[in-house]
Amino acid sequence: MNRRQKIILRDFVTVMVITAVAVVALINLRDWVNRSEAMRGMKDLGQKVLQHRKDYGALPSGSYVANIREGLKGNVRLGELHYRALWIDSDSTADEILAYTEKNYRPLLVGRGYVVLRLDGRVEWMGKKEFKTLLAQQQSPEEIQMLRQ
Repeated sequence: MNRRQKIILRDFVTVMVITAVAVVALINLRDWVNRSEAMRGMKDLGQKVLQHRKDYGALPSGSYVANIREGLKGNVRLGELHYRALWIDSDSTADEILAYTEKNYRPLLVGRGYVVLRLDGRVEWMGKKEFKTLLAQQQSPEEIQMLRQ
């Protein structure tokens, strides 16, 4: 192989590596943006739920949440929303999980986990293991039985 061929081969390999890194970065950027939009949608939902609670003294029903969800920014990114108002009572703490949705992104940057809305309106991202542990602590036997059906 002469010198010119070596330079062409080196440049080709360099371009391929840069292209592969860029593709991986863009895929992970897309997942990060989708997660951010889902969190934004959940935050908007939390504000509306808290406003309803302030106005009427109780959490809204699941059908109310389904109706207001359609107008939320980031609604499309929420996916299947699990709303737990039925299982929240006056003894519940502000840390109680009010709503959640599972998100399965590629594991390199974002990973798999849940977008969680707490009773006090906080929205956070939780890893699967942490979420499952917390939810198990907060679920009643009746809720678990209902979810299995």
